[in-house]
Amino acid sequence: MGQPRVIPALLLSNQGLVKTVGFSEPRYVGDPINAVRIFNEKQVDELVFLDITATREDRGPDLDLLNRIASEAFMPFAYGGGITTIEHVQEILSLGVEKVVLNTVAVETPDLIDRAAEVAGSSSVVVSIDARRRRFRGDYRVWTRGGTGKTSLDPIDFAKTVANRGAGEILINAIDRDGRMDGYDLDLIQAVSDAVMIPVVALGGGGSLEDLRRAVERGASAVAAGSMFVFHGPRRAVLITYPDYDRLTELFEDRAS
Repeated sequence: MGQPRVIPALLLSNQGLVKTVGFSEPRYVGDPINAVRIFNEKQVDELVFLDITATREDRGPDLDLLNRIASEAFMPFAYGGGITTIEHVQEILSLGVEKVVLNTVAVETPDLIDRAAEVAGSSSVVVSIDARRRRFRGDYRVWTRGGTGKTSLDPIDFAKTVANRGAGEILINAIDRDGRMDGYDLDLIQAVSDAVMIPVVALGGGGSLEDLRRAVERGASAVAAGSMFVFHGPRRAVLITYPDYDRLTELFEDRAS
């Protein structure tokens, strides 16, 4: 079994990089092109870019920015935000982006999952599921539109649906953990991973190498994090970091053996 991918998740807003806490309080952390160049030097496995304002502003993907990112990135990367049509999917992939990430549209127009998988192949289609735990019931619900659109969908059932429709990967994001760096929602990760046969990427709460390992132990095929790779120290100074390959190999060696 190969080593799990460790993926910086970078949030885009107005062509800049931001970081949020609980899907709110966006803080500017830098220029995406500069970040890509630094991650190139650090030999990152993969990147994911999520435009967190595109859907809420009812606009499509920023193809010019994506083209500039693609021209700089040495590693494969995925993009999500504002994708509503099969034409968007084709345009994004034509720029050299490896995967499209479908979120709100996967709920509102689920047929696009099938069409994207038919046109691009399942391996290029990621469905991102933003889930929030209900305070008193303790179960979860799917939210859309950057955490502002409440649905009645259970994320575990929804994960099964999108997998059956042809998604090749699921990005499960715990809204309540976003930006807090206090660990992933391990119960949610395990529930989704147990429910589907496709890879599951954990997001929301990663703050240490131990957090990454725990998420993988609970079923994640890959782990993504934002704050962990752009902040440093208790005051959250902006500093782009990434663990070296040997450290990651050591972290996951028990699983790989």
